[in-house]
Amino acid sequence: MDEKRFNPDEAGVLYSEERKASLPPDSIIEYLNLNMDDAIADLGAGNGYFTLPLAAKTENQVYAVDIEPRMLALLENLAEKEGMTNIRYIESDLENIQLNDCSVDKVMAAFVIHEVPDPAEAFREIKRILKPDGRFLLLEWETVETEIGPPLEDKISSADMAALLEQNGFTAEIIQLNEKNYGIIAKIA
Repeated sequence: MDEKRFNPDEAGVLYSEERKASLPPDSIIEYLNLNMDDAIADLGAGNGYFTLPLAAKTENQVYAVDIEPRMLALLENLAEKEGMTNIRYIESDLENIQLNDCSVDKVMAAFVIHEVPDPAEAFREIKRILKPDGRFLLLEWETVETEIGPPLEDKISSADMAALLEQNGFTAEIIQLNEKNYGIIAKIA
């Protein structure tokens, strides 16, 4: 397994009370301005911390995209328990997303871009799958020392991430979520 990639054996921490307090999923997904008919891609969906709340906000498809089949299996089990039937599970990296061009209205990528070998290629793919008037919400770790999350050298600052998005054809509005995490609302420029 790539050393930058999240270890599925630690998936339980993604639903910790501390995480729910600092990153409340329902509040964060409000930045996407969801509509009930939106098709949504959750990139790096993991075990569904954001996927499940996204699926509750649309009658359309939510594409749970993750490179790790064990994480998708955990998500599928949780979705079954919740009775959610509008989630499609897609095993894929983010540099070659297994979705059609212009197939989604909204894209979310939470704490995964720092794991991607070539973020610029991932942004080109996101631009490809996103409809022209779509919205992209990226969440990441700010470049500060933390007890949890990736090592400092793997983190990408909000300013650098916004610049990278803009270099790849997006507008970028930074949102400081807490002292450790930021969000960026991006649209195709």
